[in-house]
Amino acid sequence: MKWIEITIRTTTEATEAVTNILYESGVGGVVIEDSSDFLFQEKNETDWDYIEEEIFNKGYEGSIIKAYLSEENNVVAQIEMIREKIKLLPSYGLDIGEGSIEITQVDEKDWANAWKQYYKPTKVSDKIVIKPTWEDYDPKNDEIIIQLDPGMAFGTGTHETTKMCIIELENVLDKDKTVFDIGCGSGILSIAAAKLGAKKVVGVDLDPVAVKVSKENVKINNVEEIVDIRHGNLMDVIDEKADVIVANIIADIIILLSKDIGKFLYSEGVFISSGIILDKIEDVKKALEDNKFKILDIKTMGEWAVIVSKKGE
Repeated sequence: MKWIEITIRTTTEATEAVTNILYESGVGGVVIEDSSDFLFQEKNETDWDYIEEEIFNKGYEGSIIKAYLSEENNVVAQIEMIREKIKLLPSYGLDIGEGSIEITQVDEKDWANAWKQYYKPTKVSDKIVIKPTWEDYDPKNDEIIIQLDPGMAFGTGTHETTKMCIIELENVLDKDKTVFDIGCGSGILSIAAAKLGAKKVVGVDLDPVAVKVSKENVKINNVEEIVDIRHGNLMDVIDEKADVIVANIIADIIILLSKDIGKFLYSEGVFISSGIILDKIEDVKKALEDNKFKILDIKTMGEWAVIVSKKGE
């Protein structure tokens, strides 16, 4: 099968919005090339061991998004719809930068594997290194290795929101804690929680593909005895409580969750929420406080924030 590859040059700020437009338009997969993903707030000499120089030599400082459409569909109509929706983004206050769209043809075989060249072992916190299953890596000192095979449909675990969640899990976890991972995706946060010492982890997702991929990654990382992946809504598939709940979703969903999430936390339980764009911080903060959560910390990385809160009485 032949596929049409769409290459869009935009800004880091507009990446999520453009990606959503592409998925809504029926693309078969998305690859994001953005060197800012690798610019750590605290740079150490060893940080750069995890990055391929070619990522920085693309001749474009923003975000390059590649998406794939099957030639079997009405490609012209799809591309025009994508183009028009991207043009509208500045009216919502998003800087799309260059906003250019290029089109090329690729074979299915090339499409299925092209994205893998950009996914390398990456240190995302003090302890955790995420590496793709097809890459070799020798851990240094006390590094904890998470192997991930996300497939085209899921993130590689190196996005700012995921990094911040893992950092906060490092801060709060010990061997006596139970963790719920809401919207587990590829299972990265569930696996991280298990490897950081949680005694029990439950990951839930509404997407059956996410559940399948999460279970596969849990098995790859040998944490099946700790991590239980479930298909469905938090309210329907969990009837126990946790010491820590982590949700790396989007601000609007976190605001909705804030009304009921306390029912699933022990007294003094911690809620780590991310996927929050900077403009939504105050909205999420207010929703949490309105539902008797005490804000413990707010951290930002790039265009994103993580909010750590504690359940009140």
